[in-house]
Amino acid sequence: MAKRRKKGSSHTPKAEDRHWYGKRQTARATKAATRTGSVTTGPRRDSSAAGDRPQRRPAPEGPEIVTGRNPVVEALRAGIPASTLYVMTGASDDRIRESIKLATDAGVALLEAGKIELDRMTDRAVHQGIALQVPEYDYAHPDDLLQLSTKPLIVALDGVTDPRNLGAVVRSAAAFGAHGVLVPERRAAGVTAGAWKASAGTLASVPVARATNLVRALKAYQSAGLFVAGLDARGATGVDALDAADGPLVLVVGSEGKGLSRLVADTCDLLINIPMPGKAESLNAGVAGSIALYEIARHR
Repeated sequence: MAKRRKKGSSHTPKAEDRHWYGKRQTARATKAATRTGSVTTGPRRDSSAAGDRPQRRPAPEGPEIVTGRNPVVEALRAGIPASTLYVMTGASDDRIRESIKLATDAGVALLEAGKIELDRMTDRAVHQGIALQVPEYDYAHPDDLLQLSTKPLIVALDGVTDPRNLGAVVRSAAAFGAHGVLVPERRAAGVTAGAWKASAGTLASVPVARATNLVRALKAYQSAGLFVAGLDARGATGVDALDAADGPLVLVVGSEGKGLSRLVADTCDLLINIPMPGKAESLNAGVAGSIALYEIARHR
């Protein structure tokens, strides 16, 4: 015998009363925005529309702490922007004295700190009585790089995890007229003290943007009229034969070990290579990017 449906509190709710239904989601979002003062998302959209969503800046990571007498004095010699130099009470040698002088000349705040405070600040790293606080880098939005020129040249890095390679690419970008560098938010090198040092200070003039999704950012550049060329050993065209070198261009450089990821390579309009008649099979990202940018600059 079929059971009769009860009309009490256990009856099946209408579709519009279910928690995932769009109207209720919208109402909840509106209510939350009123309560918190910030807008929350409404009903979930189809994943095919993900490319239409604007990319947001990543959450702040906080300042970087450089520790140790040699790293600190080298960072200050390189002109890395810093906010505060912490020196442990009683600590003194030639490197600490030079660090104090360099920090004072650069307008960096100088604070005396006890060992317990330095241990806490550096998470008990070997600080040798001195630590330098480098503020978080203010990354640009990928769209910001399009506003710097009517014929932009942008370098995008895919899977490059060494900050020194990032710094070297930025230095080459400054030398050969590129307008900015794009890096992924995850699994990639960011702007650290090491990147500042490798850039020889050029990070102060070449903006670095971060993309939450590199493939989506490259597609957005293509929609804006830029040609996307991927530097990869599998490329059939030499960088010296790149016809699009004199126009709006994105040069994508991969890591030395893995090259470009499959999705990024498939997104590129063309894969190009650096002809190497010698015995070396690959170049690191910094060197490869420099050679390619030099060749591209000859055509612009």
